[in-house]
Amino acid sequence: MYIADETWPELGDYFADESLALVPLGSTEQHGPHLPLATDHLIAEAFAREAADRTGYCCTPTINVGVSPHHRQFHGTMWVDAPQFRDYVESFTRNLAYHGIDRVIYVNAHGGNVDHLREVGRRLRDDEVMYAIEWMWDESIPELVDDLFAQNGPHGGPKETAMIQHLHHHLVRDDQLEAARDGGVPDVEAAETIKHGSRTFYDAADNTGNGVLGDQTDATAEKGERLFEAATDQLCQLCDWLDDQPFVDLLPKEHV
Repeated sequence: MYIADETWPELGDYFADESLALVPLGSTEQHGPHLPLATDHLIAEAFAREAADRTGYCCTPTINVGVSPHHRQFHGTMWVDAPQFRDYVESFTRNLAYHGIDRVIYVNAHGGNVDHLREVGRRLRDDEVMYAIEWMWDESIPELVDDLFAQNGPHGGPKETAMIQHLHHHLVRDDQLEAARDGGVPDVEAAETIKHGSRTFYDAADNTGNGVLGDQTDATAEKGERLFEAATDQLCQLCDWLDDQPFVDLLPKEHV
């Protein structure tokens, strides 16, 4: 169920019976010469909507702009600073608690959001308001990602390319896949920006001239469909697991 499609009386029935919501989050940032800036939030929204349809839980509107200043050198990238992002997501989530939601899954598709979503989840749990956890689609199926791609990225690589080929193929510039591969780097190690155990890079532009990593020519819509189905199944299982937990068991443990 997509919350924004419902009327308020219809939602009263949901909030009376259910306590879980899915919140999709991504970014609006460069993904190389072949993928749209919308890549991350399109992927997050697709997973959250599909899981909501399959499980019956509600999905909120998507948070489309995330913590992306490390992509700022590339045209069109949008971002919010980390403190403002955390405060916004926390406020957004607390209003769900006002309606009776006490557990949330942040369906996230942007690596730059991860640490900040974890921090928001900690704040809400420490206040005993709700239990909110971050979920990242590729981290739910790492073996499949590794099996499908020899050089999977991470950013703008074949796994994201395949996903958008499956979900919105008309947005993929297929004639730019070779340029994406040849103008980027296979992985962070190949960029040679890790020195004596230190990550010496701060921005994507420090690693890659065109903003992406991996072999984009290895992506296909068929691979994207396999990824989408496998990760959606994991998300649905997570929803059902979280819904089954007694709320008291999700709260912080007492001091020893």
